[in-house]
Amino acid sequence: MSDITMIRAAAQRLKGHARRTPLLSSPFLDEIAGRRVLVKPECLQHTGSFKYRGGRSAVSALDPEVRKRGVLAFSSGNHAQGVALAAREFGVPAVIVMPTDAPALKIANTRALGAEVVLYDRPGGESREKVGEALRSERGLTLIKPYDEPEVIAGQGTCGLEIAAQAAELGVTKADVLVCCGGGGLTSGIALALEAEAPGMRARPVEPEGFDDTARSLLSGRIEQNAQGSGGICDAIVTPAPGQLTFPIMTRLCGPGIVVSEDEALRAMAQAWQRLKVVAEPGGAVALAAALFHGHEIEGDTVICTISGGNVDQAMFARALDTLEPA
Repeated sequence: MSDITMIRAAAQRLKGHARRTPLLSSPFLDEIAGRRVLVKPECLQHTGSFKYRGGRSAVSALDPEVRKRGVLAFSSGNHAQGVALAAREFGVPAVIVMPTDAPALKIANTRALGAEVVLYDRPGGESREKVGEALRSERGLTLIKPYDEPEVIAGQGTCGLEIAAQAAELGVTKADVLVCCGGGGLTSGIALALEAEAPGMRARPVEPEGFDDTARSLLSGRIEQNAQGSGGICDAIVTPAPGQLTFPIMTRLCGPGIVVSEDEALRAMAQAWQRLKVVAEPGGAVALAAALFHGHEIEGDTVICTISGGNVDQAMFARALDTLEPA
C-alpha cells in the first residue's frame, strides 16, 4: 500500500527527471471565484500531464532484469504517454493498449515516444484486460496500471509534496485542494502527501457529470460504478469506478467530491488560456472549473486546484475558446 515513505522515495527517483511545476495565480481568476485561486499546472509536465510522475516512478522501481523485458499499460492517452516516455528513458520496450476512440493526438504522441500501440474496440465492448493479458503472458511484460498501483500512486503523490511546499512558501497552510479525478491515483497520492506535509489542507476529487463515481462512492461509503464506460469530452478522467487501492485512501483523507458540467470544463479551459497562458484538456480543467464556478461547495479564502493535463485536440480547444466573451 502506498504511503508517505514511498512518495518521498519516488520524489528522490524523479529528481532531475520530473518537472517541478509552478503554482500560478491570476487576479482575474480570483475575481471569478470570489477567493484566492492557486493553480498547479501539471499540463506543463513532461508528456503534457501528471501521468509522467507515476509512469517514471513505477518503471524506475522495477528490478532491472524485469524492466529489461518491457512494460505494458492500458490508457486512453495520458498514462500511455507517461509510461512510454519513462520506458524510452530506460531503453526498454513499451506496449500500450489504447481504445480506438482515444483522441488521435494521444495515439500519435504515444507512438512518437517509441511505444507499440495496440488498439481495442472500447465502444464495442472489447476487453482491454483480455487484450493486455494475452500480450503480457506472450512477451513477459510487466503491467503498470494507471492508478491502482502503489508505485504509480507514490509518483503522483510527488505533486502533493510540491503543492504543500509551494503553498507554505506563500503562507498558505489551510485550503481545499481540488484534484481532477478518474480512478483516483492523483487524488489519493496528493491526499497522502498533504496528510504528512500540510495537514491543514484536504484533497477533494472533482469529476464531470455522468462520470461522478468517486463523488457517489464517497457519499455511499462503497465503490459505485458509472453507468457508462466511455463518452463525454473528459476522456482523460473517464473510469468505470474508483480503484481498489485508491478508494480506501480517499475515504480516509478526502473531503466530498465536486461534480462539474462539460460546459463549465470548457469555460475553465478558456480561462486557463486567457489568464494563465496554459493549455488544459477538458478532463484536466474540471478542478479549475470547480474552483471558479462551484464556490459555494468550497471552504476557506484560498483554493488550490490542479490542471492535470493539456493534451487536447485542436477542434476541442477551439470549442473551449468559443466560450469566451468577444473583446
